[in-house]
Amino acid sequence: MIEHARTESQNHRFTYEEAIPVESITQSICDLALNFGEDGSRKAMSRPFGVALLVAGMDNLSEKGPKLFHTDPSGTFLEYKAKAIGAGSEGAQSNLQEHYRDDMSFTHAETLALSTLKQVMEEKINSNNVEMAAVKNGLFRIYSNDELEEVIQRL
Repeated sequence: MIEHARTESQNHRFTYEEAIPVESITQSICDLALNFGEDGSRKAMSRPFGVALLVAGMDNLSEKGPKLFHTDPSGTFLEYKAKAIGAGSEGAQSNLQEHYRDDMSFTHAETLALSTLKQVMEEKINSNNVEMAAVKNGLFRIYSNDELEEVIQRL
């Protein structure tokens, strides 16, 4: 699925000389799941990949800011402001719904992300069992252990 998304992104950039919109690449991933097993006359009703994904990005021309889409194994997707998937996602999603605000600061968003994770993790949260990344000013970066510890100390 990820390789398909990369190929579609590269083809779009080569053809149109621009980055593919986040919603378009999400649609392409879901189309792959929907078309899996197609035999020409009908599509097999299945969940071929059995995986949910969070697809996030920032469109160059988007005036609405970052985009986040959740795909499910059936090949459907929805847009969210904040979303949790996987083990413990019910509690995490509840926490996000209660505390997320559109106007929150970047620092508050970092703290909310880790406090939500802390709420559902069985072991104590630290820089050895958690990774964090951010997109800010158009640049993607993964937090160093020291940067991550600074955020953890705010919890």
